[in-house]
Amino acid sequence: MATILPVKDSFPFIDAHTFLAPNCTIVGDVTLGKHCSVWFNAVLRGDVNYIKIGDYTNIQDNVTLHGTYARNGTDIGSYVNIGHNAIVHGCTIHDHVLVGMGAIVMDRAVIESQVIIAAGAVVLENMICESGFLYAGVPAKKIKPLTEEQVKLLEKLPHNYVLYSSWFS
Repeated sequence: MATILPVKDSFPFIDAHTFLAPNCTIVGDVTLGKHCSVWFNAVLRGDVNYIKIGDYTNIQDNVTLHGTYARNGTDIGSYVNIGHNAIVHGCTIHDHVLVGMGAIVMDRAVIESQVIIAAGAVVLENMICESGFLYAGVPAKKIKPLTEEQVKLLEKLPHNYVLYSSWFS
């Protein structure tokens, strides 16, 4: 069973239609919207600041979500895919975004809608990733506009994860 714990007086709010892998951890001021999924070994640590997640967002295996004490909460929109082993810390991610495997998104960064952050990329503090582009590298740089196929992928992936999570019920 997933580890779900309050921190001080903050209890996680998890929509009834959200899938939680049995070994994920969700603590403190965390809100998960409808049809989300939190996969194996993911940690959502709302202990020092809040984490808010919209609908149809998937948090894949070994992801860490956190914020900065008294400074930066973490806001994640709807239809967001956060790939395996990513770290998302004290930033804002808008709707229809893919954060690739092993990517890092740092404090006060803003990822606008319809963006792909490539696997292994590092989005530095205060960086703004403009809508409609692929970002890659260390540090992350704007590489090229998204193709029509990539935009369709951003629409499709969240629904795939709703399907995958149904296999566990």
